[in-house]
Amino acid sequence: MAESLKNKTVKGTIWSTLERFSVQGIQFIVMIIMARILTPEDYGLIGMLAIFIAVSQSLIDSGFSQALIRKQDRSEIDNSTVFYFNIGVGIILYLILFICAPLIASFYNEPQLTPITRVIGLSLVFNSLAVVQRALLTVRLDFKTQAKATFVGAILSGTIGITMAYTGFGVWAIVWQQISNLATVTIMLWVLSHWKPIWAYSWKSFRDLFNFGSKLLASGLLNTVFNNIYLIVIGKFFSASNLGYYTRAHQFTDFASSNISGIFQRVTYPVLSTIQDDDARLADVYRRLLKTSAFIVFPLMMGMAALAKPMILSFLTREWLFSAVLIQILCFSQMWFPVHAINLNLLQVKGRSDLFLKLEIIKKIITVIILCITLPLGLIPMCIGMIINSLIALVINTHYTGKLISLGFSRQMKDLLPTLSLSLATGAIVYATVTYIPMESWLALSIGVIEGILLYAGVAKLFRLSEFTEILMILKRK
Repeated sequence: MAESLKNKTVKGTIWSTLERFSVQGIQFIVMIIMARILTPEDYGLIGMLAIFIAVSQSLIDSGFSQALIRKQDRSEIDNSTVFYFNIGVGIILYLILFICAPLIASFYNEPQLTPITRVIGLSLVFNSLAVVQRALLTVRLDFKTQAKATFVGAILSGTIGITMAYTGFGVWAIVWQQISNLATVTIMLWVLSHWKPIWAYSWKSFRDLFNFGSKLLASGLLNTVFNNIYLIVIGKFFSASNLGYYTRAHQFTDFASSNISGIFQRVTYPVLSTIQDDDARLADVYRRLLKTSAFIVFPLMMGMAALAKPMILSFLTREWLFSAVLIQILCFSQMWFPVHAINLNLLQVKGRSDLFLKLEIIKKIITVIILCITLPLGLIPMCIGMIINSLIALVINTHYTGKLISLGFSRQMKDLLPTLSLSLATGAIVYATVTYIPMESWLALSIGVIEGILLYAGVAKLFRLSEFTEILMILKRK
């Protein structure tokens, strides 16, 4: 990687990391405080609406943000066209959600979902107002500005959520926390980005961007629906409490896997789009990204699986203990998320949104088959099925990577094997320590974290793993 490209990537990664983990850290703390006050049923009710909000968000974006980022000669007409399209779609979708709220409540047999849906749906309008601002800041790798906006939003909304939870508002504390967060971030992005739309709309620009973005829209919709399909199924066939346990477990595992993957994906996509025609260079960069992301995510997920019980008992209450069992299972599924994300990112960089869509269709068919098999067996077998689904998706996602830049499944697994082996061994040792030595939950969590870090870092340094050396060099340089 050329020095200038490396510096841009490192700088963007650092600010993106600060944004993700400072904001997610605040939201994580807020979630813990609120979860100690509220009930699994409260979180289950919000989980029932997750798929409707997520699908609507995908329709609002329509792949245009990725199309804008990838387009090297974007103009103000392009930007404004996307902006006005997003607003129109956002308003229409909110009206649809408002009208359909009683049907959603009837589907889940939860009457209180009608007013909740109509209020939380306002998030669609707020998000539609900031899609272009986020995309343009990402093009410039200006994650510092995004960090400021999201940080303020997390602080303000967290304060509102905790206050409402303490004063007895129940599920509405979660609703208004989410709404206030999106409203604040949107206002901050408008103020800080210094971009304002012009009074122009071009159908030619729309068609050009939609030609690329439509494939991502279709694949994004598929991905969104099937990422949230478990929420629908659990909400429909199990209790709101079970859905609450699942959403909490998923939030814990997502904190590490999705955020770190999102950092690498968000930073590298605009940077690597500039070298999209240099296959040898792309292959080298992607190998390093895969190894570095796995070196961070794999041990985090194995550590979380090992420490799930003391973590839940320390952060939440015994009422949430069933979430610990689900966390242990989901960690083995979510640990592969960065590998999935980076492989799919390559298809976008190469402009192959058609292959992106094709892969998503194949994987979703497999998801439905596995879900149908595991649903009658119960919630735990359903989560185990997610591990199988993730491993099958791993083989599928790496297929075209091998064709495009000769970086297929076997080569990637060979690169990742040292990190995978070390992470599994470290997790097993930590699990044995906190399981077979009686101690208080907070003490077990503290000892387990320290033991895991020292063991993992010590072995990585002893065997001079290249990923460990590269991370140290980045930290020293910055």
